[in-house]
Amino acid sequence: MQSSDIIFASSRPKPNYWFAGIIGLVIMLMVLDSSAITVVVNAISEAYLAVSTFVAGTLLLFFAVERYFNIDLSDKLRHAGKWQVVIAAFLGALPGCGGAIIVMTRYVSGSLSFGSVLATLTATMGDAAFLLIAKEPLTGLMIIILGFSVGTITGYFVDFTHGRDFMRDAVPAQKTEAVLLEDDEHADLSSRFLDKLWLILMFPGLIIGIMQAFQIDIDSLLPVQFAFSPIILLGFVGGILCFSMYMLPRLFPSLPRNRTSDVTGAYATIRHTISDTNFVTSWVIFAFIAFELTVHTTDFDLAAMFDGIAIYAPLLAILVGLLPGCGPQIIVTSLYLSGYIPLSALMGNAISNDGDALFPAIAIAPRTAIVATLYSTIPAVLIAYGWYFLER
Repeated sequence: MQSSDIIFASSRPKPNYWFAGIIGLVIMLMVLDSSAITVVVNAISEAYLAVSTFVAGTLLLFFAVERYFNIDLSDKLRHAGKWQVVIAAFLGALPGCGGAIIVMTRYVSGSLSFGSVLATLTATMGDAAFLLIAKEPLTGLMIIILGFSVGTITGYFVDFTHGRDFMRDAVPAQKTEAVLLEDDEHADLSSRFLDKLWLILMFPGLIIGIMQAFQIDIDSLLPVQFAFSPIILLGFVGGILCFSMYMLPRLFPSLPRNRTSDVTGAYATIRHTISDTNFVTSWVIFAFIAFELTVHTTDFDLAAMFDGIAIYAPLLAILVGLLPGCGPQIIVTSLYLSGYIPLSALMGNAISNDGDALFPAIAIAPRTAIVATLYSTIPAVLIAYGWYFLER
């Protein structure tokens, strides 16, 4: 490892002024309109109880299984031979971005083809997959199978058309430590106390979320009522905790960030679950608050707007998929789950987006990452609009 690589991977980020500006705007709206406070509290509570708790349960199960079976996917990929494209697509299709990260770091060693990179970036849905699986497991499974199938086909097609050494000269051998960027993306402010408090809130939150999913009116079962119901207050406190743990180090870079790679053993499973859930929760809270405040302040009908431009919804979702990171893709998935965009748009976004894997991909091999991203839009357009016209 070269010293320059370490600096590149671990340099302290600057304050995120976009996040600061959005938070400041929301606070200003609440100061000017006291009724907006109720809207924000309800939105945060709903994001936590309806989304975060299910995401946390899904992540905990996923990471526990991954740890229990202890499969070295990187080693299997390296010795896969002609099956590399299939395994790369499988790794990309796994919820989260870890599988795609493995493929990218193996690619720079010279043992994988460009088709394998394209397969994994096409197949991956990133962290948005956890959100979709938590809310609509059958749809999530269908999207995962779709991503794996499309990734495999496109990967083999590109290798057959261009050859396995296509784009090989665009790969510098250095900067492989840039993979830590993905870990930093989910790093949060934490301590043993905060993690315990997080778990104390999450387990009853998950039970409440499941009860609400079955349309059980929990508030009617409680003898005590306040300005906000105890259920809303629990959701609000839990949501604020997740949001604060993720957001504070990004607003104040002097605060420490705890990466999941900093811990080992069984606690790493819990820490990984917490950090990833905090990341997803923060973006879902942004999405929920944006929707609810827009409707509250303008009576704007978002669903009607998308109905008016329905034919462009898949294209817009595909274009959002070109953006690096999982945040924008989580917003697209939230739009689908809220009924604002059709399944065809979600399909297009799932195929075109590369999740957090695009950050280290750009850092490790920028030309390869850009070409692979552009290539993935072709099947995204074909699949999305094929399904769109099939639905009509």
